[in-house]
Amino acid sequence: MGSDEAGFRLKEQVREYLKAAGHAVTDVGAFSESPVLYPEIAEKACEKITSGSCERGVLICGTGIGMAITANKIPGIRAAVGHDVYSAERSVLSNDCQVVTFGARIVSYQYVTRLLDTWLSCAFVDGPSTPKVERITQIESKYVRR
Repeated sequence: MGSDEAGFRLKEQVREYLKAAGHAVTDVGAFSESPVLYPEIAEKACEKITSGSCERGVLICGTGIGMAITANKIPGIRAAVGHDVYSAERSVLSNDCQVVTFGARIVSYQYVTRLLDTWLSCAFVDGPSTPKVERITQIESKYVRR
């Protein structure tokens, strides 16, 4: 998990919530409210997923949008902004997302815990969405610089 300075306080709360729920948590920063470039944090977190050392990622910035955009630039990563329960659920069930992003200026800690409980309880299952996810991967590989 990671955040920029705008999401730092919420990240700290979410990290403790996830640990208390029994999840292993790797924190890639920010480690204070000092300004950082959120793309650097998103990249570090997503590298943990693409390397196989982490299964999923949680990224927090002011809106969640910048983190999602950055995460989606990394080959193999599918990220979605999770500001409602249905979208958080469908991001996994329909799109096999490994990264969820939140906006600290948009959603409260209490609501994020509800969203995370939903998101983490979901698992992508081979079915009607599989061809769509496969097509996303094909499109991605077409544009990846070699």
